[in-house]
Amino acid sequence: MSGLLSNFRNTVIVSAIIALVIVVSYNMHPNTFAPERYWEAVFRWLHTFFGVLWIGLLYYFNFVQIRKMPEIPAELKPAVSKYIAPEALFWFRWAALATVIMGALIAWQRGYLVDALALGLTSGNARDSFIGLGMWLGIIMMINVWAFIWPNQKRALGIVEADADTKAKAAKTAMLFSRTNMLLSIPMLATMTMNQTMFG
Repeated sequence: MSGLLSNFRNTVIVSAIIALVIVVSYNMHPNTFAPERYWEAVFRWLHTFFGVLWIGLLYYFNFVQIRKMPEIPAELKPAVSKYIAPEALFWFRWAALATVIMGALIAWQRGYLVDALALGLTSGNARDSFIGLGMWLGIIMMINVWAFIWPNQKRALGIVEADADTKAKAAKTAMLFSRTNMLLSIPMLATMTMNQTMFG
């Protein structure tokens, strides 16, 4: 077991295989729901997985990395900026995109995508207003990741060539948009979690 758990790739593969067996088993159960209900459940599982990965990394950046970087001695900072941050940003940006796509697929599958994006103005339904607010917060956060955080982090981390002033300005811009996403994330999570319980 130690050999399996010592290898990240193998751990993820085994975990994914176990999850896929469970996912397929749901579809094979004699009391299975209609196919559209099954796919909704699959999309919800993926939406949750990617959302946990995305928001978990957002919280790592804001609760830990951004706060502690000023305390790290200068000679140790490259360990974070050259190795940890680029890897974390890879998973961060793709998880953001996948979370939004899976969320949109759930809303489309359940038939409320347009009404939610219209914040319930087309349906007059409070459920659509609340989940729509959460969806728009998530979309804004995902746009922030791809349009502001990632391009500026590439400059700040030296992935893209930039002078010292540009790097400093890019680091501050990336931090401000990351902090904006943290600010938006807690209300967004309130809509996502409460909506399912309150409206089903």
